[in-house]
Amino acid sequence: MYQWAEDDFVLPPGVVRLGVSKPVSGQTYVMYHGTTRQCAQSILRKGFRPSADGMLGRGVYLSRDLEKASRYPLDCPESDRAVVRVKVNVGKVKAIDCQGHPLQKTWHDHGYDTAWVPPDCGMVKSGLEENCVWDPRRIQIIDTINPQPAWCGFYRHDLNV
Repeated sequence: MYQWAEDDFVLPPGVVRLGVSKPVSGQTYVMYHGTTRQCAQSILRKGFRPSADGMLGRGVYLSRDLEKASRYPLDCPESDRAVVRVKVNVGKVKAIDCQGHPLQKTWHDHGYDTAWVPPDCGMVKSGLEENCVWDPRRIQIIDTINPQPAWCGFYRHDLNV
């Protein structure tokens, strides 16, 4: 059993914490990207590279929900996972709320910067929200969060970026 620390985190100025509503266009949010510890180190050194494809097409996949991000990658032991905490200016946001949505993979071609999958809309097995950000320059890395055994307490690696 592992725990993910978030309680001691102070929001940067102008940044909003997870809400239950759609991300507001032009707003900046704290988001999370779940990956392996090794890939997290590469992201810290080189920045994010958009995936070529996925449920929402090309982009960087993030969530405002730490619980969602901490589950990834799904096929990796939790002890080998890390979450990259970022702040993101979402730009213009398009809600993609069903499989087969007409803009599911082409939202960026229609002037949107971020695609948002609402929680409990049936697109994501976990029922948790997901975001896809087209341009990684909208993303600023804050730090990483690594899981710790429940008996160990929490560990956070600050990068001072």
